[in-house]
Amino acid sequence: MQDYPGRPGKLAEGYFPAGAMDHIGLRSANLLVGNPLGEAALEITLGAVNVKTSRDATISVTGAEAPLRVDGESLEMWTAHRVPAGAEISIGIAEGPGFRQYLAVGGGIAVPELFGSRSTYTMGALGGHEGRPLQVGDDLPLGSDNEASPGRRLVSAARPTYARDWELEAVRGPQASPDFLTEDDMATLFDRWWKVDPNSNRTGIRLESHKFDWARSTGGVAGGHPSNILDNPYAVGAVNLNGDLPVILGPDGPTAGGFVCAATVAHGAFWKIGQLRPVGDRIRFREVTVDEALELDNRVSEHLTDASIESA
Repeated sequence: MQDYPGRPGKLAEGYFPAGAMDHIGLRSANLLVGNPLGEAALEITLGAVNVKTSRDATISVTGAEAPLRVDGESLEMWTAHRVPAGAEISIGIAEGPGFRQYLAVGGGIAVPELFGSRSTYTMGALGGHEGRPLQVGDDLPLGSDNEASPGRRLVSAARPTYARDWELEAVRGPQASPDFLTEDDMATLFDRWWKVDPNSNRTGIRLESHKFDWARSTGGVAGGHPSNILDNPYAVGAVNLNGDLPVILGPDGPTAGGFVCAATVAHGAFWKIGQLRPVGDRIRFREVTVDEALELDNRVSEHLTDASIESA
Protein backbone atom coordinates (compact mmCIF):
# COMPACT_ATOMS: atom_id res chain seq x y z
CA MET A 1 0.00 0.00 0.00
CA GLN A 2 1.57 3.30 -1.11
CA ASP A 3 0.52 6.84 -1.88
CA TYR A 4 2.28 9.99 -3.06
CA PRO A 5 4.34 11.78 -1.87
CA GLY A 6 4.35 9.66 1.30
CA ARG A 7 5.58 11.46 4.42
CA PRO A 8 7.99 14.23 3.40
CA GLY A 9 9.26 16.40 6.21
CA LYS A 10 9.68 13.55 8.71
CA LEU A 11 13.42 12.92 8.22
CA ALA A 12 14.29 14.67 11.47
CA GLU A 13 12.00 12.26 13.29
CA GLY A 14 13.63 9.20 11.73
CA TYR A 15 11.27 8.44 8.84
CA PHE A 16 12.15 8.36 5.18
CA PRO A 17 8.97 9.29 3.28
CA ALA A 18 7.95 5.84 1.97
CA GLY A 19 5.41 6.33 -0.83
CA ALA A 20 5.39 5.02 -4.37
CA MET A 21 8.66 3.65 -5.69
CA ASP A 22 7.47 4.76 -9.17
CA HIS A 23 5.48 7.94 -8.60
CA ILE A 24 4.55 8.28 -12.28
CA GLY A 25 2.95 4.83 -12.25
CA LEU A 26 0.90 5.55 -9.12
CA ARG A 27 -0.12 9.07 -10.14
CA SER A 28 -1.14 7.89 -13.61
CA ALA A 29 -3.27 5.07 -12.19
CA ASN A 30 -5.10 7.57 -9.97
CA LEU A 31 -5.56 10.03 -12.83
CA LEU A 32 -7.27 7.33 -14.89
CA VAL A 33 -9.85 6.49 -12.20
CA GLY A 34 -10.56 10.10 -11.27
CA ASN A 35 -8.79 10.13 -7.90
CA PRO A 36 -6.48 12.80 -6.51
CA LEU A 37 -3.10 11.90 -7.98
CA GLY A 38 -1.57 11.02 -4.61
CA GLU A 39 -4.35 8.66 -3.46
CA ALA A 40 -3.37 5.31 -1.91
CA ALA A 41 -3.08 2.38 -4.33
CA LEU A 42 -1.45 -1.03 -4.47
CA GLU A 43 2.21 -1.20 -5.44
CA ILE A 44 2.87 -4.63 -6.96
CA THR A 45 6.37 -5.97 -7.45
CA LEU A 46 6.82 -8.16 -10.55
CA GLY A 47 3.11 -9.10 -10.74
CA ALA A 48 1.46 -12.43 -9.98
CA VAL A 49 -1.37 -11.07 -7.82
CA ASN A 50 -5.12 -11.71 -7.59
CA VAL A 51 -7.60 -9.45 -5.79
CA LYS A 52 -11.39 -9.18 -5.61
CA THR A 53 -13.49 -6.06 -5.29
CA SER A 54 -16.06 -5.69 -2.51
CA ARG A 55 -18.19 -3.30 -4.58
CA ASP A 56 -18.64 -2.06 -8.11
CA ALA A 57 -15.53 -0.06 -8.92
CA THR A 58 -13.49 1.65 -11.58
CA ILE A 59 -9.93 0.35 -11.64
CA SER A 60 -6.73 0.94 -13.57
CA VAL A 61 -3.38 -0.83 -13.69
CA THR A 62 -0.23 0.95 -14.82
CA GLY A 63 3.49 0.19 -14.77
CA ALA A 64 5.46 -2.71 -16.21
CA GLU A 65 3.52 -4.56 -18.87
CA ALA A 66 1.89 -7.77 -17.60
CA PRO A 67 -1.25 -9.77 -18.48
CA LEU A 68 -4.30 -8.07 -16.92
CA ARG A 69 -7.57 -10.00 -16.65
CA VAL A 70 -10.89 -9.41 -14.90
CA ASP A 71 -12.89 -12.63 -14.44
CA GLY A 72 -10.70 -14.15 -17.15
CA GLU A 73 -11.25 -11.39 -19.72
CA SER A 74 -8.07 -9.73 -20.98
CA LEU A 75 -8.01 -5.98 -20.49
CA GLU A 76 -5.67 -3.16 -21.46
CA MET A 77 -3.31 -1.56 -18.97
CA TRP A 78 -3.08 2.24 -18.66
CA THR A 79 -6.87 2.33 -19.10
CA ALA A 80 -9.79 2.70 -16.68
CA HIS A 81 -12.20 -0.27 -16.49
CA ARG A 82 -15.48 -0.69 -14.63
CA VAL A 83 -15.70 -3.97 -12.73
CA PRO A 84 -18.62 -5.45 -10.73
CA ALA A 85 -18.57 -6.35 -7.05
CA GLY A 86 -16.82 -9.67 -6.49
CA ALA A 87 -14.88 -9.52 -9.75
CA GLU A 88 -11.45 -11.17 -9.67
CA ILE A 89 -8.66 -8.93 -10.93
CA SER A 90 -5.59 -10.90 -12.00
CA ILE A 91 -2.20 -9.45 -12.89
CA GLY A 92 0.36 -11.84 -14.37
CA ILE A 93 4.14 -11.76 -14.30
CA ALA A 94 5.93 -8.75 -15.78
CA GLU A 95 8.61 -10.21 -18.00
CA GLY A 96 10.32 -6.84 -18.49
CA PRO A 97 11.39 -4.26 -19.09
CA GLY A 98 10.04 -2.72 -15.90
CA PHE A 99 9.42 -4.30 -12.52
CA ARG A 100 6.34 -2.84 -10.75
CA GLN A 101 2.65 -2.24 -11.37
CA TYR A 102 0.14 0.05 -9.66
CA LEU A 103 -3.52 -0.83 -9.10
CA ALA A 104 -5.79 2.12 -8.31
CA VAL A 105 -9.49 2.00 -7.39
CA GLY A 106 -11.92 4.87 -7.90
CA GLY A 107 -12.48 6.39 -4.47
CA GLY A 108 -9.15 5.09 -3.19
CA ILE A 109 -8.20 2.56 -0.54
CA ALA A 110 -9.19 3.86 2.88
CA VAL A 111 -6.67 2.40 5.30
CA PRO A 112 -6.03 4.83 8.19
CA GLU A 113 -3.63 7.71 7.67
CA LEU A 114 -0.47 7.88 9.77
CA PHE A 115 1.40 11.19 9.84
CA GLY A 116 -0.68 12.36 6.89
CA SER A 117 -0.08 9.34 4.63
CA ARG A 118 -1.45 5.86 3.97
CA SER A 119 1.89 4.57 2.73
CA THR A 120 3.49 1.45 4.16
CA TYR A 121 6.88 2.21 5.71
CA THR A 122 8.41 -1.24 5.71
CA MET A 123 11.57 -0.30 7.65
CA GLY A 124 9.45 0.93 10.55
CA ALA A 125 6.61 -1.61 10.19
CA LEU A 126 4.02 1.18 10.20
CA GLY A 127 1.41 2.72 7.93
CA GLY A 128 -0.50 1.02 5.13
CA HIS A 129 -2.20 -2.20 6.23
CA GLU A 130 -0.73 -3.27 9.59
CA GLY A 131 2.63 -1.81 8.58
CA ARG A 132 3.53 -4.74 6.31
CA PRO A 133 3.29 -6.10 2.77
CA LEU A 134 -0.13 -7.54 1.96
CA GLN A 135 -0.86 -11.22 2.56
CA VAL A 136 -3.38 -13.72 1.27
CA GLY A 137 -6.76 -13.04 2.86
CA ASP A 138 -6.23 -9.35 3.68
CA ASP A 139 -9.39 -7.26 3.43
CA LEU A 140 -8.80 -3.60 2.55
CA PRO A 141 -11.45 -0.91 3.07
CA LEU A 142 -12.36 1.06 -0.05
CA GLY A 143 -13.31 4.72 -0.14
CA SER A 144 -16.67 5.84 -1.49
CA ASP A 145 -17.13 4.97 -5.15
CA ASN A 146 -16.55 8.06 -7.26
CA GLU A 147 -18.27 6.33 -10.22
CA ALA A 148 -15.45 7.39 -12.52
CA SER A 149 -16.10 6.79 -16.20
CA PRO A 150 -14.45 3.71 -17.70
CA GLY A 151 -12.60 3.91 -21.00
CA ARG A 152 -10.19 6.67 -19.98
CA ARG A 153 -6.79 5.83 -21.44
CA LEU A 154 -3.44 7.57 -21.02
CA VAL A 155 -2.09 8.67 -24.40
CA SER A 156 1.11 7.02 -25.53
CA ALA A 157 3.09 10.27 -25.38
CA ALA A 158 2.36 10.56 -21.64
CA ARG A 159 3.41 7.02 -20.76
CA PRO A 160 6.95 6.43 -19.49
CA THR A 161 9.35 4.38 -21.58
CA TYR A 162 10.83 1.31 -19.89
CA ALA A 163 14.20 -0.18 -20.77
CA ARG A 164 16.90 -2.56 -19.59
CA ASP A 165 19.53 0.19 -19.93
CA TRP A 166 18.37 3.28 -18.05
CA GLU A 167 19.60 6.87 -17.94
CA LEU A 168 19.05 8.55 -14.56
CA GLU A 169 19.30 12.31 -14.35
CA ALA A 170 21.23 13.26 -11.20
CA VAL A 171 22.65 16.38 -9.55
CA ARG A 172 26.24 16.37 -8.33
CA GLY A 173 26.78 16.23 -4.55
CA PRO A 174 26.32 16.97 -1.73
CA GLN A 175 29.74 15.29 -1.17
CA ALA A 176 31.66 15.25 -4.43
CA SER A 177 34.88 16.66 -5.89
CA PRO A 178 37.25 18.22 -5.01
CA ASP A 179 36.90 17.59 -1.26
CA PHE A 180 35.84 13.95 -1.23
CA LEU A 181 36.23 12.46 -4.71
CA THR A 182 38.54 13.29 -7.59
CA GLU A 183 37.33 14.75 -10.88
CA ASP A 184 38.20 11.41 -12.47
CA ASP A 185 35.99 9.67 -9.89
CA MET A 186 33.08 11.95 -10.77
CA ALA A 187 33.66 11.36 -14.47
CA THR A 188 33.53 7.62 -13.80
CA LEU A 189 30.34 7.97 -11.76
CA PHE A 190 28.54 9.79 -14.57
CA ASP A 191 30.10 8.14 -17.64
CA ARG A 192 30.08 4.40 -16.99
CA TRP A 193 27.26 1.85 -17.02
CA TRP A 194 26.47 0.37 -13.61
CA LYS A 195 24.88 -3.06 -13.19
CA VAL A 196 21.95 -3.29 -10.77
CA ASP A 197 22.72 -5.73 -7.96
CA PRO A 198 20.16 -8.48 -7.09
CA ASN A 199 20.22 -7.30 -3.44
CA SER A 200 18.11 -4.23 -4.24
CA ASN A 201 14.77 -3.22 -2.75
CA ARG A 202 12.74 -0.22 -1.57
CA THR A 203 15.48 0.66 0.91
CA GLY A 204 18.10 1.07 -1.79
CA ILE A 205 19.21 0.09 -5.28
CA ARG A 206 22.63 -1.46 -4.98
CA LEU A 207 25.01 -1.14 -7.90
CA GLU A 208 28.16 -3.09 -8.67
CA SER A 209 31.24 -2.36 -6.57
CA HIS A 210 33.89 0.00 -7.87
CA LYS A 211 37.16 1.15 -6.32
CA PHE A 212 37.27 4.94 -6.51
CA ASP A 213 40.54 6.90 -6.25
CA TRP A 214 39.21 9.40 -3.67
CA ALA A 215 40.59 12.88 -3.04
CA ARG A 216 41.78 11.96 0.47
CA SER A 217 43.35 8.92 2.07
CA THR A 218 41.00 8.48 5.05
CA GLY A 219 37.79 9.80 6.55
CA GLY A 220 39.75 11.35 9.41
CA VAL A 221 37.80 11.47 12.67
CA ALA A 222 34.83 9.90 10.87
CA GLY A 223 36.63 6.64 10.06
CA GLY A 224 39.47 4.95 8.25
CA HIS A 225 37.96 4.71 4.77
CA PRO A 226 37.72 7.90 2.68
CA SER A 227 34.01 7.25 2.12
CA ASN A 228 33.42 7.87 5.86
CA ILE A 229 32.06 11.23 7.01
CA LEU A 230 30.48 12.42 10.23
CA ASP A 231 26.82 11.37 10.28
CA ASN A 232 24.58 13.72 8.30
CA PRO A 233 21.07 13.63 6.80
CA TYR A 234 20.55 11.61 3.63
CA ALA A 235 18.43 12.88 0.77
CA VAL A 236 15.86 10.64 -0.93
CA GLY A 237 17.54 9.39 -4.10
CA ALA A 238 21.08 10.06 -2.86
CA VAL A 239 23.84 7.99 -4.47
CA ASN A 240 25.46 6.73 -1.28
CA LEU A 241 29.02 5.35 -1.44
CA ASN A 242 29.45 2.66 1.21
CA GLY A 243 33.16 2.15 0.75
CA ASP A 244 33.34 0.74 -2.78
CA LEU A 245 29.58 0.08 -3.07
CA PRO A 246 27.27 2.71 -4.63
CA VAL A 247 23.65 2.55 -3.41
CA ILE A 248 20.76 4.73 -4.60
CA LEU A 249 18.68 5.38 -1.49
CA GLY A 250 15.04 4.43 -2.09
CA PRO A 251 11.85 5.73 -0.42
CA ASP A 252 12.34 3.44 2.60
CA GLY A 253 16.02 4.24 3.02
CA PRO A 254 17.97 5.39 6.08
CA THR A 255 17.44 8.99 7.14
CA ALA A 256 21.07 9.67 8.06
CA GLY A 257 24.46 8.06 8.15
CA GLY A 258 28.19 8.41 7.84
CA PHE A 259 28.94 7.82 4.17
CA VAL A 260 29.58 10.14 1.25
CA CYS A 261 26.67 10.89 -1.12
CA ALA A 262 28.29 11.78 -4.43
CA ALA A 263 25.09 12.63 -6.35
CA THR A 264 21.32 12.79 -5.95
CA VAL A 265 18.77 11.44 -8.47
CA ALA A 266 16.42 14.17 -9.68
CA HIS A 267 12.82 13.79 -8.49
CA GLY A 268 11.63 13.79 -12.11
CA ALA A 269 13.77 10.70 -12.73
CA PHE A 270 13.25 9.02 -9.36
CA TRP A 271 10.36 6.92 -10.73
CA LYS A 272 12.87 4.97 -12.81
CA ILE A 273 14.43 3.28 -9.77
CA GLY A 274 11.02 1.71 -9.09
CA GLN A 275 11.17 -0.03 -12.47
CA LEU A 276 14.74 -1.32 -12.28
CA ARG A 277 14.90 -5.09 -12.42
CA PRO A 278 17.50 -6.47 -10.00
CA VAL A 279 18.97 -8.86 -12.57
CA GLY A 280 20.10 -7.70 -16.01
CA ASP A 281 19.33 -3.98 -15.85
CA ARG A 282 22.02 -1.30 -16.05
CA ILE A 283 21.99 2.41 -15.32
CA ARG A 284 24.05 5.41 -16.32
CA PHE A 285 23.81 8.69 -14.45
CA ARG A 286 23.43 11.85 -16.52
CA GLU A 287 24.56 14.95 -14.70
CA VAL A 288 22.05 17.81 -14.62
CA THR A 289 21.91 21.14 -12.81
CA VAL A 290 19.34 21.95 -10.14
CA ASP A 291 17.46 24.10 -12.66
CA GLU A 292 17.44 21.25 -15.19
CA ALA A 293 16.17 18.88 -12.49
CA LEU A 294 13.30 21.29 -11.71
CA GLU A 295 12.44 21.56 -15.40
CA LEU A 296 12.39 17.77 -15.72
CA ASP A 297 9.98 17.57 -12.78
CA ASN A 298 7.74 20.20 -14.39
CA ARG A 299 7.62 18.21 -17.64
CA VAL A 300 6.57 15.08 -15.75
CA SER A 301 3.75 16.94 -13.99
CA GLU A 302 2.53 18.47 -17.26
CA HIS A 303 1.79 14.96 -18.57
CA LEU A 304 -0.27 14.01 -15.52
CA THR A 305 -3.41 15.98 -16.35
CA ASP A 306 -6.68 15.34 -18.16
CA ALA A 307 -5.02 16.72 -21.28
CA SER A 308 -3.20 13.36 -21.49
CA ILE A 309 -6.43 11.34 -21.42
CA GLU A 310 -8.16 9.87 -24.49
CA SER A 311 -11.15 7.57 -24.93
CA ALA A 312 -10.35 3.89 -25.34
